[in-house]
Amino acid sequence: MELIIAKYCLELYANLKDFLPTKQYYDILTLLKLERDDMYSEKLDKIKIAGFVLKPDDPAIRLLYIRIKSQFEAKGIAVLLAEHSAKMIGLEGVPFDKMCEESDFLVSLGGDGTLLSLVRKSYAFNKPVVGINAGTLGFLADITIDDVELFLNQLLLDVYRIDDRMMIAGRIEKRNGTSESFFAFNDVVISSPKPSKMVQVNASISGERFNSYRGDGLIISTPTGSTAYNLAAGGPVVYPLTKAFIITPVLAHSLANQRPLVVPADFSIELDTEKYEAIATIDGQEVYAMEEGDVLFIEGAKKGAKLLHRRERNYFSVLREKLHWGDKLW
Repeated sequence: MELIIAKYCLELYANLKDFLPTKQYYDILTLLKLERDDMYSEKLDKIKIAGFVLKPDDPAIRLLYIRIKSQFEAKGIAVLLAEHSAKMIGLEGVPFDKMCEESDFLVSLGGDGTLLSLVRKSYAFNKPVVGINAGTLGFLADITIDDVELFLNQLLLDVYRIDDRMMIAGRIEKRNGTSESFFAFNDVVISSPKPSKMVQVNASISGERFNSYRGDGLIISTPTGSTAYNLAAGGPVVYPLTKAFIITPVLAHSLANQRPLVVPADFSIELDTEKYEAIATIDGQEVYAMEEGDVLFIEGAKKGAKLLHRRERNYFSVLREKLHWGDKLW
């Protein structure tokens, strides 16, 4: 019934566009859309325990963590700290797997790299992850230090949303018959292990060879990762809840016009590097060697990663803020 009412209200206000001031019309429409999206959004079963992971190699984050921990505890949310993070700042922690199992949701305190690592390592536990930004860019870790109190208040009132973000499931079939599997949240990048060396990547989609890329490398990105290396290499920005792969060459050595390609996530991608020695880098953090005869298989993972956001977070506002779209550059 609530969904029918929300749909009716949206249709009603769409018909009133000519009768309301423009700002008032769009303010009401935005509020109604947020309410409708809330009805569809998954919610946490409990909000009792939060598992924290901290930015690595940054002992100075201790004071900030203690402050935020106190804010969580003041709201009745117990805090578990991952063992490796606790050791860095001289506190007691719990093993990472135990933290994931016992927590209702997970918190990354750091930058986007910290969140990427946490999402990938906790993926099997299917727990929502929220990022508190103690880094620089903050594309994914979007809760600012100053917004923690507001976020917690909204969280306890069920005023938040959980996004389902596409993950990459990868597998490297080695020439010797062994295989290595991994998951990626942002991207998989094939490149030469030696700086300034070219690599050739032969690419097939669902068993059909479609291109050979010669250049500095090839990026296979998720929509979430489209604003990372993919964007720097000239690839398109893709809305993060889309289910698709973005295939972007890096400095192609070709007279042909090698353009980025976007394909549906239900396609499978096969990549090999012929005689070239190469590496596959996962989210800029994990590296797998590829030799002649090895084949990298990429598919959309069967389930996505869960990112917990403030309800009013608007992706296009984030793009405008972080990428300075619309700013005067002179």
